[in-house]
Amino acid sequence: MSTALEAPPQLGHGPERTSTPEANTARFPLPTVDLSGDTARQVVIAAGSENSYQGHPTTLLMPDGKTMFCVWTHGHGGPCGPLKRSDDGGLTWSGLLPVPANWREVRNCPTIFRLPDPRGKYRLFVYAGQGPDGCIHESHSENNGRTWSPMRSLGLTVVMPFCTIVPIDGGRTLLGLTNIRREGDGGDAWSNVVAQSISGDGGFSWTPWRVIADNPELRFCEPWLVPSPDGRELTCLMRENMHGISWRMTTRDEGISWTKPEPLPVGLAGDRHVARYAADGRLVVVFRDRALASGTTTHFVAWVGRYDDLSGGDDAGDYRIKLLHSHAGYDCGYPGLELLPDGTFVATTYIKYRPGPEQHSVVSTRFTLAEADRKVARASCP
Repeated sequence: MSTALEAPPQLGHGPERTSTPEANTARFPLPTVDLSGDTARQVVIAAGSENSYQGHPTTLLMPDGKTMFCVWTHGHGGPCGPLKRSDDGGLTWSGLLPVPANWREVRNCPTIFRLPDPRGKYRLFVYAGQGPDGCIHESHSENNGRTWSPMRSLGLTVVMPFCTIVPIDGGRTLLGLTNIRREGDGGDAWSNVVAQSISGDGGFSWTPWRVIADNPELRFCEPWLVPSPDGRELTCLMRENMHGISWRMTTRDEGISWTKPEPLPVGLAGDRHVARYAADGRLVVVFRDRALASGTTTHFVAWVGRYDDLSGGDDAGDYRIKLLHSHAGYDCGYPGLELLPDGTFVATTYIKYRPGPEQHSVVSTRFTLAEADRKVARASCP
């Protein structure tokens, strides 16, 4: 039976870091545009209350350029179930959509994708981790999100579900990355390594994890893959939990081999990066800010630059945008980011949207690079 699920009591999924002990604290090299006070560009998708916490959304824009889905959890890393659809590019949203009842049995940071199988058929998938067996689960739709299958275990243990999935091998295969516990770390709540898996059937089954980023002194997690403009390279952006900077590594053979991880520019110091290309070729990356000298640390921000800037120095990039203000410190920033046909970016996150007793909401904000460029230019004029 499919029902629109009501919120159960709030549940947690482990510690959330409250400081960035070794983040770069020098003068911040990039200008920042502040859009966070402009409520006219913001849309509350799911409002929190004193008794309800809306957490950890991701979004998916369909090929028509206007239908969008948003999936999230009840509570911090809590049970899945909430799913809404927008038919106008995120300006308005449906009520909770019906989903199978066993979605409630699976928890933690669901991610939503539109994935091709080897024959070119596309399906929608929601991945979430973990289910009752501690493994990542999937639910899929054969009809563009009108109905969904029950959640099903994939038999792979995880911390997060797939954070990023890209087609490789001419679209016949899928490459998925996430973070898992380092083998033998036992009860270390910060234990994380980045691992990859391959699907040859469009997302239904996945190979055993292969660890691709591991350093005993670091805690790599929550990867995101950015293809180079020419399609010959993938750069993996990674959160790192212990030192307040972020990291990158690259592959030029679709994940067969990876370079040694190196720090990202300080403008990208943050957690849970999600990136999209603008029509002019620039790259927009949204995340939770952890750069101590930025003036926006703990808030939901965007970095604007180019692909080559990912391997640049600390001044690499054009500027940053403060998107939304967090009234709960670092507890924000797991995002979705979509680009509409008119050049509007729609960035969505969970955040304590207002001071007071209300808990976190799922909120989106909208912007274009053209307006952000103008604001930066005006601010730089004497």
